[in-house]
Amino acid sequence: MVVGIVIGSGVFFKAGKVLTNNNGNMGMSLLTVGIVGLIMIICSYVFATLAQRHEKVNGIVDYAEAACGSGYAYTVGWFMTTIYYPTLTSCLAWISAQYTAELFNFGATSDLHIVIAAFYLIAGYAVNSLSPKLAGKFQVSATVIKLVPLILMAIIGTITGLINGKTAEGLTAVIDGSGMGGSIFTAIVAFAFAYEGWIIATSINAELRDSKKNLPLALILGSIIVIVIYLAYFLGLTGPMTTTELMNSANIPKEAFSALFGNPVFGTIAYVFVIISCLGTMNGLMLGCSRGMYSIAVRGQGPVPKVFSQVDDVTNMPTNSSVLGLLLCGLWMVQWELGLIQGVLPDIIAWENEELPIITLYAMYIPIFIVMMVRDKDLPKFKRLVMPVIACLCCAFMVYCAFSAYKIQAVYYLIVFAVIMIIGMFFYRKPKTEVES
Repeated sequence: MVVGIVIGSGVFFKAGKVLTNNNGNMGMSLLTVGIVGLIMIICSYVFATLAQRHEKVNGIVDYAEAACGSGYAYTVGWFMTTIYYPTLTSCLAWISAQYTAELFNFGATSDLHIVIAAFYLIAGYAVNSLSPKLAGKFQVSATVIKLVPLILMAIIGTITGLINGKTAEGLTAVIDGSGMGGSIFTAIVAFAFAYEGWIIATSINAELRDSKKNLPLALILGSIIVIVIYLAYFLGLTGPMTTTELMNSANIPKEAFSALFGNPVFGTIAYVFVIISCLGTMNGLMLGCSRGMYSIAVRGQGPVPKVFSQVDDVTNMPTNSSVLGLLLCGLWMVQWELGLIQGVLPDIIAWENEELPIITLYAMYIPIFIVMMVRDKDLPKFKRLVMPVIACLCCAFMVYCAFSAYKIQAVYYLIVFAVIMIIGMFFYRKPKTEVES
């Protein structure tokens, strides 16, 4: 489950950005992959410890409530509903559409590309809202499919690179990066997208046998498997292409597989697998979008909770919440297209909406870890102090990387983030138990 949740599309479309910001140095790129993976392991271990203390958990919102109370839980839930899920979902729809347009030679930034992206969003909404079982089956199939190109490139690409010498060359090559304006910090922020999703796996502890033992084991082993696959995929890319070719490639997966097998047909087939992988990730995120406002409304919070807490008798899905989730995805896709692609929006709303929200979530972990250190005094020191302190430092490091990478863009994002969160606070109602106390 951990492997299936974490591995998605980011490793495919962030590889070029990681390489570029490391000046084409594959060794530094592998270090980037390892650093972000290690941060995932550390944070997931702390959450596994927290999960063992609470039988009823349903993701990060419940962890926030258990640690910091209903007010902080509402803040996290509002952020996840209005920013986190819809920005990532719209990004995946856009990327899937871009790959589809390139596959059929429609043009990566054509008007048809936007139509395809909108279609994917609506299709994801329809499948999750009208046929949740079908959405589940597609998710399982996509999990298997997205592993195929990764494992093929990891094994065959690495063997090819060791034979032709390109792997050794790629590990030592340094390309002049003057004018690129990037750094390893930018690469780390970018690749955080590829590891996102691990927090979802911590919600299954109530279903595990001997969860105190098996949940940390599953998270750590699953995370290690993901890291190894990502590292092997990056290494495999050096077999068919040089780092210079990878950096200059407009379509790394397609060109790499075409070069690896010496036939563009194989590149096209692998590319289809990548598109399905992206759609599978988008489908999983759309599930979060569909339930976002519902998860707030069932707590009696948010705008018109009676409306958004309604569940359809036939599909057992929160229809009203799903419609709102789709609309939010559409709004963020407009921001992505007009702000980042066409550059017609003011700078204050033209930032990377698929990266900065992920770093925000890391920042939101810090209060949870701090409360855990202060309150859970019965835990061994390693679980109560050592690992949470390291996790806080890791989260703070991710925030530092974001500001170092995006500078004024990060400030602009925080302004928009603050406005959205302030709007959300107008819909917060203090629970009766807290009012009485």
